[in-house]
Amino acid sequence: MPILRSARRLAGCAALRALALLPLAAPLALAQAPTQAPASPRPASAAAPATAPGAAAGRVRADTLWSAALRTRKQFLVYLPASYDREPTRRYPVAYYLHGLWGDETNWVRMGRLDAAMDSLVGAGRPEMIVVMPDGDDSWYTTWNTLGTTDACLRDTVRKEPAASYCVPWTHYDDYVARDLVAKVDSTYRTQADRRHRGIAGLSMGGYGALSLALRYPDVWSAAASHSGVVAPLLVNASPFTAAAPPRWAASVDTLAKRWRNYWTTIPYAFGKDTAGWWARDPGRLAARLQRRDPARMPALFLDVGVDDLTRDQNRALHATLDGLGIAHAYAEWPGAHSWAYWRAHVPESLAWLGARIAGGAP
Repeated sequence: MPILRSARRLAGCAALRALALLPLAAPLALAQAPTQAPASPRPASAAAPATAPGAAAGRVRADTLWSAALRTRKQFLVYLPASYDREPTRRYPVAYYLHGLWGDETNWVRMGRLDAAMDSLVGAGRPEMIVVMPDGDDSWYTTWNTLGTTDACLRDTVRKEPAASYCVPWTHYDDYVARDLVAKVDSTYRTQADRRHRGIAGLSMGGYGALSLALRYPDVWSAAASHSGVVAPLLVNASPFTAAAPPRWAASVDTLAKRWRNYWTTIPYAFGKDTAGWWARDPGRLAARLQRRDPARMPALFLDVGVDDLTRDQNRALHATLDGLGIAHAYAEWPGAHSWAYWRAHVPESLAWLGARIAGGAP
């Protein structure tokens, strides 16, 4: 089964924007926002000003790498801070930002305005960072549970993206990001090449990817942030989820198929067609495993979600799971839904949060 991105590849920018506004799990009913959302106070200095007077602008460049994990060539964007060209001996911390389902490597700049957010943060005195935005297809940033075939993809003559980068023969997307991409970035750009100076973040599917990758590869990243992440995919509680009631999880593949029916033609390739495959990729389980095996390398964790977002209950459930495990983390709910309006408004906060951790090189 090839990775399916035909909708976004064929429909163009306008359709991609519309798709990005769709809820990630349509079977989950949209609940009304609670009267009092359990939100943390917004840090007064977290958000960047809309414009920082006199701030120098960084630049965004496109790059490619050959991925041994995927056995294909992939594209990525890199934001380089304004001082990068002026200070040729200086090295920088690196933040990796992952896109969501039906997205691509351009989303964070083109629709999220991440480069402008970084420029404003730097102008306001925040640390400079390199930011890397890879193409993750619709992969869920994991090694797929089922290895498909690229035959149908190669026969597709309508697809706009060349088969060389679109048809992935070996779906090891976690190793692609954690090993191949990080190695390429560290060998090409002037990075501070250790876990203390690396962070990862993402939205929706990318929020899942950021947390799961940081928890599975704690030797690579020391901090991870999720905006509106799909972070408890087995959750079946009635909405709204509250910490007063214990979370309930899907006990069978039939329940998962009903819960994810709009995505069941593709998502089982990534997560599997049994609950064991889903649990093996569950962020809460990954956090518990790391807490038992190597708590000293638990990454700093950040989660936020809109009160009208269909992933709100999943985020509340992971928040409760992390509290139960005694794992410190930042958590907030804000007005908003599963949309670029929300992510544009809050990407300065994750950038500032990551910068405070990886620019100082916390252990």
